[in-house]
Amino acid sequence: MIVVQVKEEENIERALRRYKRKFDRTGRMRELRRRQAFVSDSESNRKMLEKARYVQKLREESEF
Repeated sequence: MIVVQVKEEENIERALRRYKRKFDRTGRMRELRRRQAFVSDSESNRKMLEKARYVQKLREESEF
C-alpha cells in the first residue's frame, strides 16, 4: 500500500504527482501488462537473442 503524506500548505496536484511517481517505481503496471499474454520461454529467449543481435550491430556500426 502506497502512502503519501500531504504536507501542510501543499498543493493537492503536487501530492498526486508524488503518489504517481511512487506508483511508477513499484512497477505494478508493467507487471500487469507483462502478464496479460503468456510468453513461452523459447519465445522470450528468441526475443532476447534478436535484441542482442541488434545491439551488437549498432555497436559495430558506431565503431567505424
